[in-house]
Amino acid sequence: MFEIKGDASLQDIYDGLRGFREEEPFEGSDGQTLSLVTEVLDLELGEDRVSGVFSRDYVRTRTYRRRAVEAPTTEEAPFWAVPHGGRMFLIVVAPSVARGVKKMLTGHVANKLSEALFGRVGFIVEARIPHETLKALHESNPQATKLIWFDDVDIPAVEKLCLAGSGLADTGLYREYLQHGKIWYVVFEGKKRGVTVGITRGGVVTLFSRSSLDEFVSYITEDLLGLVE
Repeated sequence: MFEIKGDASLQDIYDGLRGFREEEPFEGSDGQTLSLVTEVLDLELGEDRVSGVFSRDYVRTRTYRRRAVEAPTTEEAPFWAVPHGGRMFLIVVAPSVARGVKKMLTGHVANKLSEALFGRVGFIVEARIPHETLKALHESNPQATKLIWFDDVDIPAVEKLCLAGSGLADTGLYREYLQHGKIWYVVFEGKKRGVTVGITRGGVVTLFSRSSLDEFVSYITEDLLGLVE
């Protein structure tokens, strides 16, 4: 989840991204030149959102029989621009890859769309969720929480603390961890929709349940955007 800080309506976003395309030449080790394309596909303007697919070509190097082989690859990330509470948000869905890679991919999409819409990076920023909000989310229904990570820990040589399983039912241990750190990541079950998700203070949402893409995005827009500070 990102917030669009620049002043833009849904029509402005649609007009700014329509036809967006960049090409970059790449010379392979075999001397052949490829054209790597970054573009927005399937752009649509609806009554309450703009949707599209961010597509990016890159060259992946793999080892085949002890030789480096360059393979052109295209990755795609669907995105939605959605107004909520008088603000404009951007939701980018990354493919099922490692969490760190996923965050880099979605961050790259946000920066490229910021450049396309406003001429430079910085107008689309991470959606931040306060520690206090995640704390209230857990304490409102502790039985629904599956996992809690704490960061900003003041214990020497300890970077993170974790509560899972039976530890979540130990109120004393939870209170002790709160004295030493802040909640960074919570995995919980949304009873109303029956999905299990993880959410970080940096606005990264991970789905652990079966759901269609439309259902997942609706859950984010209706239930999670309201958590953003």
